[in-house]
Amino acid sequence: MGKDVIIACDFASAQATYDFLDKFTGRKPYVKIGMELFYAEGPAIVREIKARGHKIFLDLKLHDIPNTVRKSMAVLSHLDVDMCNLHAGGTIAMMEAALEGLTRPDGTRPLLIAVTQLTSTSEERMKEDLLINEPIDRVVMHYAANAKKAGLDGVVCSPLEAGKVHDVCGKNFLTVTPGVRFAGGDVGDQSRITTPEGAKAIGSDYIVVGRPITAAADPVAAYERCVAEFVD
Repeated sequence: MGKDVIIACDFASAQATYDFLDKFTGRKPYVKIGMELFYAEGPAIVREIKARGHKIFLDLKLHDIPNTVRKSMAVLSHLDVDMCNLHAGGTIAMMEAALEGLTRPDGTRPLLIAVTQLTSTSEERMKEDLLINEPIDRVVMHYAANAKKAGLDGVVCSPLEAGKVHDVCGKNFLTVTPGVRFAGGDVGDQSRITTPEGAKAIGSDYIVVGRPITAAADPVAAYERCVAEFVD
């Protein structure tokens, strides 16, 4: 599976999203639809963006008891998305239930990946706020191994952790990495970050890029720069 750049379309409305996507008259980028946009517009936004020719990562980060997650994933399986996710912290049983619910009667399903630790979570915050006293690197790798054991396709992790995830879980286990910024750019609220070139060198399979593209003066040029640095 080839590398790709996923644009985080973290807009508050359908119109703002369409206005942004209308700028891309050439190649149709892979897009991430997160909680803000999905909660504002519902499944209709997914169907419309898919009809426009985009691949979609539906980023809802499910985390609940296994039965609730199974039933919720069964609903999401009717949307023609390409990837969706949940929190690995919900346990192996929850991830197995999610996979069961997401798989359609004909055996097909979107890719399913698990969030290990959010890229805004530092080791200090993990220890003080969550009372997880293991080193963050060990926690991420343990969560990744659990996701693989549950049968998932990969994990969301920091780009700095992608290479080690492949060492632990195999090169075909996908790493989807937010926390990517251009060299010299604003880091925002992320704490474990790198550049597109850095993510490529470390071994990320997909990078998720938001504000460096969506807030750029020329979003299409910023996207093409990401593709050139990460994919080409």
